[in-house]
Amino acid sequence: MRTWVKCIALVSMLTLSAAAFGQQQQTGARQLGWRLACQAYTFGRNGVTLFDTLDILKDVGIRNVELFPGQKLSKDNPVAVGPDMPKEAIEALKAKLQEVRVRPVAFGVTGVPKDEAGARKLFEWAKTMEIGIIVSEPGADQFALLDKLANEYKIKVALHNHPKPSPYWDPQVVLDRSKDCSKLVGACADTGHWARSGLTPVDCIKKLEGRIVEFHFKDLNQMGNGHDVPWGTGVCDFKAMLKEIKRQGFKGAFSIEYEIGKDDELKENVRKCVQNFAAACEELAKE
Repeated sequence: MRTWVKCIALVSMLTLSAAAFGQQQQTGARQLGWRLACQAYTFGRNGVTLFDTLDILKDVGIRNVELFPGQKLSKDNPVAVGPDMPKEAIEALKAKLQEVRVRPVAFGVTGVPKDEAGARKLFEWAKTMEIGIIVSEPGADQFALLDKLANEYKIKVALHNHPKPSPYWDPQVVLDRSKDCSKLVGACADTGHWARSGLTPVDCIKKLEGRIVEFHFKDLNQMGNGHDVPWGTGVCDFKAMLKEIKRQGFKGAFSIEYEIGKDDELKENVRKCVQNFAAACEELAKE
């Protein structure tokens, strides 16, 4: 009898879904107030629909997603994701999110119309989708309107840093542009793009203390023109970044964003990021 009990227990462990395993492994992150997400562009850049992306996220144990503009909703309904979605597509997306139990935490990187009516349409759609962050690279003349709408809708605006010479590659520009805004306007800190710009990610995180809204978290195989590798296996000093983020008391989302690979290889690299993040968070939560 004991042998049978052991066998049943072993089978149960082996058949535990990857999603359940991933959830079990995120207890440390929850204690730190951190949420693991994935930028849908990770899979969508290869033509994968949002619905298929959400199925992948469920399988690897990720419960939050950052939607990106223009990704096709599904094979049967290839409407582009964004504020121009018809009502039926919005309802279909909400149903899919509920089915896979994945929450949309952000949308971007997206442009924001300069006129108030156009910008308000974006914020209204984000509110409808219960999205709390709009990620953008707005012009210097848009900040008064963005701050106004951020406070009205209680939706944060995160300034994203593509590599040099994009407008926000230098953290000082983010600080300068947001200094007259509320704390609802801050940085979408892309750690890999800092490294691609020749900046040390930990130093950039320190510089932006108090102004970080969310992370596009990356690790690269080398500084400069490097490519993505699973978190903790590259040169961006994964653990030092997390320790500094914990010291700052940051609460919010870390979006996995991979810009290389496809199919099973890409999925497994994302899964490794999930596992390495979980292990690091468990360790940090005990310190």
